[in-house]
Amino acid sequence: MAEYVVEFGRDGGRVEPDGRLDAPAFHRNHEPLRAALEKHLAGCSGNVVEVGSGTGQHVVYFARHTPDLVWWPSDLNQRHVKSIEAWRVHSGLPNIRSPLRIDLSDPGWCPEMRSGQGPTNLAAVFCANVIHIAPWTVAEGLFAGAGRYLRADGKLFLYGPFKRDGKHTALSNAVFDTSLREGNPDWGVRDIGDVETLARGAGLGLVDTIEMPANNLTLVFARGESLLIWVHAAKAVRSLPPCGGGRGEGWPGKRSIRLRLYGARKSRESPCDTPLPAPSPQGGRE
Repeated sequence: MAEYVVEFGRDGGRVEPDGRLDAPAFHRNHEPLRAALEKHLAGCSGNVVEVGSGTGQHVVYFARHTPDLVWWPSDLNQRHVKSIEAWRVHSGLPNIRSPLRIDLSDPGWCPEMRSGQGPTNLAAVFCANVIHIAPWTVAEGLFAGAGRYLRADGKLFLYGPFKRDGKHTALSNAVFDTSLREGNPDWGVRDIGDVETLARGAGLGLVDTIEMPANNLTLVFARGESLLIWVHAAKAVRSLPPCGGGRGEGWPGKRSIRLRLYGARKSRESPCDTPLPAPSPQGGRE
């Protein structure tokens, strides 16, 4: 097992006889994460790799709500791998594959993907709560692999606590960062600017920053034509009046002028996004 792999599920409920683990954070963040994925992947099909699946609860939940996507979970911790497979079997869902053993310290990720026998030409990569509990080489490997395996309109979703311009977004995140670095000086809450630098090196750009509960963020990266379309779309959306149509309703509303982009495809049927509530005072540990 790679030394940077942190074991999840030890603070949850009892372990099921089949090895399924329960992570308390899943019950707090699965809905906001699904909303972030649906914002960018609704209507998409193809393969999605989850890097660092932990207990396997998230991948089952996401797969249940995205039947056109085939999900490939992964982890290096053997206890996690057993739990992921147990959750997959328990779910009975046809669009979840058995877990891969992806090692982000290897830019090729795993033998199956390097050889082309595993999933490639990915619609998306999803990675939650990994790069702050791992050395920076893991973040480098994440983006190197995403740049290699994402298809032209593919996206990378990166969830966790982040700093902005070198500053923490909440006092609790600063405390959390200190505790991480005291335990391992190679760990710590990462700065969005540093992450963007890695992304550019892999041909990716930041297209969306989504506020999440507990002072976390979901960063969404895309590349090529997909990135350019999102940049122009953001400018176009900012020029539109509120969905309430000037009736004081604000966001959300029922105005028919809607815009959402999925890679190089455009749709005017998507509902306007609802602003998220103010972040909770809890630290970015969800």
